[in-house]
Amino acid sequence: MNILLLGSGGREHALAWKLSQSPLCSSLHIAPGNAGTAQCGTNVNLSPLDFDGIRRYCHSERIEMVVVGPEEPLVRGIGDFFAEDRQLRSIPVIGPCAAAARLEGSKAFSKKFMDRYGIPTAAYREFSQESFTEGITYLQQHSLPIVLKADGLAAGKGVVICQNPVEAVAEYELMLQGNKFGEAGNKVVVEEFLTGIEVSVFVLLDGKDFLVLPEAKDYKKIYEGDKGPNTGGMGAVSPVPFADAGFMDKVTERIIIPTVEGLKTEGIEYRGFLFIGVIKVGDEPYVIEYNCRMGDPETEVVLPRLKNDLVELFHAVSSQSLRECRIEQEPRTACTIVAVSGGYPGSYEKGLPITGLDQPLPENSLIFHAGTRADKEGVVTNGGRVLCVTSFADTVYEAVDRSRDILEKIYYEGIYYRRDIGFEFL
Repeated sequence: MNILLLGSGGREHALAWKLSQSPLCSSLHIAPGNAGTAQCGTNVNLSPLDFDGIRRYCHSERIEMVVVGPEEPLVRGIGDFFAEDRQLRSIPVIGPCAAAARLEGSKAFSKKFMDRYGIPTAAYREFSQESFTEGITYLQQHSLPIVLKADGLAAGKGVVICQNPVEAVAEYELMLQGNKFGEAGNKVVVEEFLTGIEVSVFVLLDGKDFLVLPEAKDYKKIYEGDKGPNTGGMGAVSPVPFADAGFMDKVTERIIIPTVEGLKTEGIEYRGFLFIGVIKVGDEPYVIEYNCRMGDPETEVVLPRLKNDLVELFHAVSSQSLRECRIEQEPRTACTIVAVSGGYPGSYEKGLPITGLDQPLPENSLIFHAGTRADKEGVVTNGGRVLCVTSFADTVYEAVDRSRDILEKIYYEGIYYRRDIGFEFL
């Protein structure tokens, strides 16, 4: 099977690594990919948002399956683009249609969806330019801390937790009137703050049935001890010690099943990954957010723990036969640590040479590229999150230690990574 994978981050390198292991994958094409994905298949100089270019490439290379890594092509309707094209509709797209991707594309839509189907989530209100003044009054009277979310896509950075009313009103004004998140902030969702510990839950759906994949916990803050501004993710661990069988049963019964049934009720056929951000408050699960794709860097610990053939699972999605599959997973702990560019999540320099990538790796460790590219001199930095190292061990402590040991031998100017990933479990 000729497969086209869209995306260029660490998530896509992990997907490419896993897809290329399948005997069902005869050729793998990654658009645009990075220096790491080039080791798994053929990188293609093509944007995931260039739907016409993707159509032409699928015809010329006889692509038989398209796997969508990032959220933006899904929210913009690449699944619908294929379904509505006479020559493309026979090619399965692993990723939901635009109507289903609204679960991530609009925070307001997803909160209303949860309300309709009794899915536990934080209490909220939504505001726009038309209700701007009303929103200020609401913020000034709200209990603290308070959570503000840009309604649309904001590259994982559209959430602000405010500790006082002055800060909340300032952020609210920046979103709605200061264009802080562009069009994503044309509507703002204001939520109550939930106190608990978070877990990322991953579900694969075929429009009728679903399978739950290994869970993970990621770390968003830039500095150790979970301090500083949010990032796209500084590391992840899987499995998550507090997400035991009893808790995950609650997640399935109270969140996953009502979500799947709600989609069916609304006539939305969801095929692909559903990533549910869950927070454990006491012993009860609440939804923080939905995402219409795999997480990053969670993918870099979830897929290495997944023993199934990923192409077989994707074929089951396209043929709506997931009920015949069972998830098999590695019992050991996987930990990934992300190395970022100096200055990230603010401004940073690109094109810095990376050394140490050719070091011999232990059998239980992997390097996944994110913001990298190859040039005449070798591999150089090409993004804020540059690469990550995933390691297996019997404990979180050992897995973190192995990943740190490898990162200590990798260098580029300004390299930074957290050394305390999984700190609450160490």
